[in-house]
Amino acid sequence: MSTLSLLHRGMLAGLVAFTMTTNGLSDDSDAATRVEFVIGDYLTDEGGDWSPTSSPLRGPFGIDLDQHGSMYLVELQSGRLLKRNANGQLTILSEPDEPGYSGDGGPVGEATFDGPHNCVVASDNGLLIADSWNHCVRRVDLNTLITQTIVGTGNGGFSGDGGPADSATFRFVMCIELNPSKGVLHIADLKNLRIRNVDLRTGVVRTVAGNGEKGTPSNGALAIAAPLVDPRAVASDVNGNLYVLERNGHALRVVRDDGTIHTVAGTGKKGFRDGPAGQAEFGSPKHICCDPAGNVYIADDQNGAIRKYDPRSGQVTTLLGQGHGDPRIQLEHPHGVRWHDGELYVLDTGHNRVFRIVHD
Repeated sequence: MSTLSLLHRGMLAGLVAFTMTTNGLSDDSDAATRVEFVIGDYLTDEGGDWSPTSSPLRGPFGIDLDQHGSMYLVELQSGRLLKRNANGQLTILSEPDEPGYSGDGGPVGEATFDGPHNCVVASDNGLLIADSWNHCVRRVDLNTLITQTIVGTGNGGFSGDGGPADSATFRFVMCIELNPSKGVLHIADLKNLRIRNVDLRTGVVRTVAGNGEKGTPSNGALAIAAPLVDPRAVASDVNGNLYVLERNGHALRVVRDDGTIHTVAGTGKKGFRDGPAGQAEFGSPKHICCDPAGNVYIADDQNGAIRKYDPRSGQVTTLLGQGHGDPRIQLEHPHGVRWHDGELYVLDTGHNRVFRIVHD
């Protein structure tokens, strides 16, 4: 493992205060919201002197935090796994020379990954990683740093529903997410055009949305019998709603507790439009997360924006990017979004930056 110092200007905390009167993180529209640069600063084009090439990051794709405030990051192209502790010290836990699938049973520093897409911290202090092109989920014990495959076999396919997840097959495991109680792992099984759940107590996997065919699901259809366009990301809220984000479908869908699927935001047409969710437009959105109030935050990749879907008002708003929030900030292919302890973390992937948006 190697350690990088992040003590120079801008990398630990550049604080910028501004007010969002329509796009705030809560219903209190008059409250101030801050954007904090956790790693990075304003770009030259934004009036600063930050250069993405000087960042210690190389295209961060996934992010989560543990109960101690340590942040974990995965990078799709480099295959690296990094940890930033609560004091701002950044450590490279794994830096493979080449993509691969090896290292189970040993320390993560000796493991290889192939396209780690995102990560989540489980209740047992394990970091779960969507190892996309290895078609599996790996677990890193954060105490011992030992790595294991817990979902999938490393081979692509579709099998295993109703049985143990570690002998089931998947094809391109994209984003993974835990439900609010952290007892269920949601998996966007991209090339199988399905969303699958793993019960972490029993280890059993089952399909909860998608029938393996490509298409736009009809509102009110049984989710497991309906087609999907390309399920890239999945997240659930405290009310049991399971949200599915479709990148090329330019839409957010939800599976209700009765097992039916509905499109709740997006027209299916690529574009950029806020307002009533059914009329909103997205540009190849890639990742989502939920907050305890049931709001859904969306990393809208090609629009360079962070969007919010409020299921109570039925509105889509933009929090950051496209002149919203702090109008100076320009996002390039934002990917990871993560709600943690009252704050929204954002990965500005193309600029190798990490923000957090804090509501006062």
